[in-house]
Amino acid sequence: MSKDIFAQESKILSEAKTHISDEPIRSEIYAELVSNYGKLLRTTKKIIKLSDKNEDKLNELKSEAVESSAKLQSISSQLSKFLSPQLYDSIFSGSRAGTRATRRKKLTVFFSDLCGFTDFVESVESEDVTHVLNLYLETMTNIALNYGATIDKYIGDGIMLFFGDPESKGIKEDALSCVKMAMEMQRGLEELSDEWSQYGLREPLKMRIGIDTGFATVGNFGSESRLDYTAIGSAVNRASRLESAAENGTIYISEETYSLIEEYIEATALPPLNLKGIGDFNARKVVGEVNSDAITVSVGTRNFSLVPEQMSAEELYKMQSSLESALKQLNKYSEEQGS
Repeated sequence: MSKDIFAQESKILSEAKTHISDEPIRSEIYAELVSNYGKLLRTTKKIIKLSDKNEDKLNELKSEAVESSAKLQSISSQLSKFLSPQLYDSIFSGSRAGTRATRRKKLTVFFSDLCGFTDFVESVESEDVTHVLNLYLETMTNIALNYGATIDKYIGDGIMLFFGDPESKGIKEDALSCVKMAMEMQRGLEELSDEWSQYGLREPLKMRIGIDTGFATVGNFGSESRLDYTAIGSAVNRASRLESAAENGTIYISEETYSLIEEYIEATALPPLNLKGIGDFNARKVVGEVNSDAITVSVGTRNFSLVPEQMSAEELYKMQSSLESALKQLNKYSEEQGS
């Protein structure tokens, strides 16, 4: 069979040209040409009709594909809100399968708790509780993601996260990122105090944090129908217990974590802590970065920190003018109180 779908039509055209060159065209030849032309016309119509149907079908399939793609993109976008970015990327890139698989890795684990929030919940409307909690979690989450943390879970107003899986910058770098992140979280919490006051908070909420570095088993745990990506092990337990033991507004870290970051972070040794289920445990309270240029201003129970080298000339000028003005007013007030 010829591959040329118009082979028959080409043959008819060739025969017609031959007949035209002959002496006069006989009626039977003319009739045959008309008949063949009719067949050609019908064939052409069928081809066009079939082409139109195919085009309609292709357009229909294209429309369905676009619609399906939009639905998948919407589902993917919604799903991304329930997974840490690193885990989401590893699943959808195909580098991590949705199976019950774990591995043992050295992680730096972080736990935090919002002190006094339970009492606040009992005294205000649920809408206000929702707004305050979501604002807090949104602020802390943005800070955590900026430092590359893997967010494990929210536990009410508590947060568990870790560094070292599925991505790692190195054990030392992970530990340093975690502690720097914790310090920025404390500063971020202070900045939320003014907004929270409109909801009846008489005292600023404070956060206590516990951090430990050690081996943990991390991966997918659960059943074939429901998996949870998390980390378990002694490092997780120690970080959780350190958070529970920490004073309000402080960051407690283990000696293991401190040994990795001591050239960058200043932390004072604490008396041995009696941690539940662990016993006596040596830990440190974070003070700040070593040789940090940060300036801290204490106002009552609140501390405000700023780093001049991270500010523009205009911001430095405005800050200096503001502080000078405030100092003059304080001096005037003190003189009036003393007279």
